[in-house]
Amino acid sequence: MTIYHGGQNICGATIGVICLESYFPKPPGHIKNPSSLRPSLLYKIVEGVTVSKLLNNPSQELLRPFIEAAQYLEAEGVRAITGSCGFLALFQSELSACVNVPVFTSSLIQVPLAFQMTGASAPVGVITADANALTSRHFDAVGAGDIPVVIKGLENSQEFSEVILKNQRTSMNTQLIKNELIDAVDNLFSSESGVRSIVLECTDLPPYAHVLQSTFKVPVFDITTLTYMVSDVVERKPYSGSMPY
Repeated sequence: MTIYHGGQNICGATIGVICLESYFPKPPGHIKNPSSLRPSLLYKIVEGVTVSKLLNNPSQELLRPFIEAAQYLEAEGVRAITGSCGFLALFQSELSACVNVPVFTSSLIQVPLAFQMTGASAPVGVITADANALTSRHFDAVGAGDIPVVIKGLENSQEFSEVILKNQRTSMNTQLIKNELIDAVDNLFSSESGVRSIVLECTDLPPYAHVLQSTFKVPVFDITTLTYMVSDVVERKPYSGSMPY
């Protein structure tokens, strides 16, 4: 007989997600759309902290509610913790130190992996919500500070900027978002022909990752690819198969 100690209100969630407060649509592939992702997820919303606030004022005052969210998720039994915005990279060391389960704050953790997988000579293309807000501090915080990158942001787009960055409305045209993303990546490749991989910093972009890959024929990393990998690491399952008699 197996004895479980209990103490959790909800059981069975593998990955905990620290969430910013946002009300625009989250299409399948978004970390905040659990219907489309394989790992079981548990969410903790940090009320009052929006995308704009984290990008434009990433002060230490924001750290306390993120730590409390991480500790809540750990207490509820998750096996690893991530976030709903790649700019949480800035707090990687603090958040990973405050709990006893693995923490992966940002898809940017995969930048060194993307670099090594593609010959360790080509810069990694990074698509971000706002290139002006993404600094060397974010890359340093996740161990990617010495990796050559080419950054392209969506701050000058229309649909993405109005809905996600400026929070002007909650309705969103996903076709326009997809078109703006394709244009951004096309501009990146036009300006930097050596790029051989793409990392999507922004957690709002994975729903369109398959379109980027079919269009540009390169590996595309994002928060969902990292979440799947971590889920497999912290929740290993037995293999099925057959052997000779």
